[in-house]
This record gives sequence, structure tokens and C-alpha cells, in this order.
Amino acid sequence: QVQLVESGGGLVQPGGSLRLSCAASGFTFRSSAMRWYRRAPGKERELVASISSAGITTSYADSVKGRFTISRSNANNTVYLQINSLKPEDTAVYYCNTRKYVSGSNIDYWGQGTQVTVSS
Repeated sequence: QVQLVESGGGLVQPGGSLRLSCAASGFTFRSSAMRWYRRAPGKERELVASISSAGITTSYADSVKGRFTISRSNANNTVYLQINSLKPEDTAVYYCNTRKYVSGSNIDYWGQGTQVTVSS
């Protein structure tokens, strides 16, 4: 079955950096687009970044452009999110996501999330 396991979150001061990782298994990773979402307290889930299956095409939410970088290693079945110049408003649980078309429907798969807290 599809498994997504995030890691790398933590408590960091404003202006700091973190690298989040998402280890994937149970599906053909190299053929799958991947996404990072986040959910801040009291807010809706937000799509932060996405990357195509070959890693050629990426896209970002306006709120993170220039500070976040999504990348992947198809050899290691892992997708990364490098987050720099962190701000308190980046505090959220960050989730890895992939979507599969199964029996006529799109199904979203999620990891358990990793907490990022930005505070001095």
C-alpha cells in the first residue's frame, strides 16, 4: 500500500532553515507527481509546492516563492522541501501528498505530517 513518511520538522528561529523529507513506498514513485501541503492552526490546508515525476517542472505558492525549493530523488524514492528564511507564519504541519487514479476516481494519499514551528 502507499506509504508516505515525512521527517525533518522542528523548532527553528525566524530566518532559519529546515529540510523536510518524505520517503515514499508502495507505488511507482518515479512516475508520480508529488506535492507538499501545509496546515497552519485555524487555517485551511494550503498547497505549498509540487514537482513533476521527472523533477523537471516545479510550482510554488506565492507565499513561499523564492524561499522554498522542492526536489526529488527517484533513486531513493524521496521528495524534499528545502525551506529557507523561515517566518512565524510558516508555522504549520507539513504533509507530503501524491494522487492516484484508481477505479475511475482520483485518490489522495497523505503522510502523517511533520511539525514546523518558527519562533524566537
